[in-house]
Amino acid sequence: MDKNLKLTDEHYRYLRQMRSRARDPLLAELRRETETLGENAAMIAAEEQGDFFTILVGAMRVNSALEIGTFTGFSSLCIARGLAPGGRLLCCDINAEWTAIARRYWQRAGVSDRIELRLAPAAETLGRLEAGRTFDFVFIDADKLGYDAYYELVLPRVETGGLIIFDNMLSHGGVLRPQNPREEALDALNRKLAVDSRVESVLVPIADGLTLCKKK
Repeated sequence: MDKNLKLTDEHYRYLRQMRSRARDPLLAELRRETETLGENAAMIAAEEQGDFFTILVGAMRVNSALEIGTFTGFSSLCIARGLAPGGRLLCCDINAEWTAIARRYWQRAGVSDRIELRLAPAAETLGRLEAGRTFDFVFIDADKLGYDAYYELVLPRVETGGLIIFDNMLSHGGVLRPQNPREEALDALNRKLAVDSRVESVLVPIADGLTLCKKK
C-alpha cells in the first residue's frame, strides 16, 4: 500500500506553517537577508529542517555537535538552540563573507557562545581536531562530491548512538537517473550508507532528502 502523499505547493505551504517557530522573526529576517545573495541563496536549509534539528538535538541532549557547511548560519543557529546546557557546536566553512552574516545572527539569537567557527577546508579542520574530540550530532551540507570523504573522516569521531545527517540526498530527484558527477556521488553514497554495517541509516523526504545515520 502506497502511503506517500505527493506534495503539492499548497500541501508544502501548509506543512511549513505547522511548526512551533513558523513565525520566528529572527529566522525570517535571516532568510530574507540570505535571499539578497542571488542564486547562492538556494544553499540555505529548508525552514522545516531548522525546527527538525532543534527538536532532534534537544531530544538527544546533544553536548557536542559538528556542522560541515555553514553558509549564512540558519541550520547552525537552529542546532545551537537545541544543545544541552554547556553544549558546543563546531562549524566548518571556507567563506568569510557568508559566515559573517551567520556570526551576526548567532549573536542576536544569544547562541554565539555555543558556536566555534573554523574557516578552512573541512577536511583540514577535521584532520587537525584535538585527539579524543568526539561528537553526538553531525550535519553535513557542503560540497556534494566531498560527502563520502567527510563521512569517513567524521565517523570515527562520532559517539556510539550519535547521528550523522546529510542534506540534499535526493538531489531534486536526480539520484534516480544520475546525469552529472554531483548526482552520481550522492547516489553512490546513498547506496553505500544503506548497506554500511557501521551505521543504521534512513533516507527521509524532508526538503531535498535527509539521510540520518546512527552509529552502531
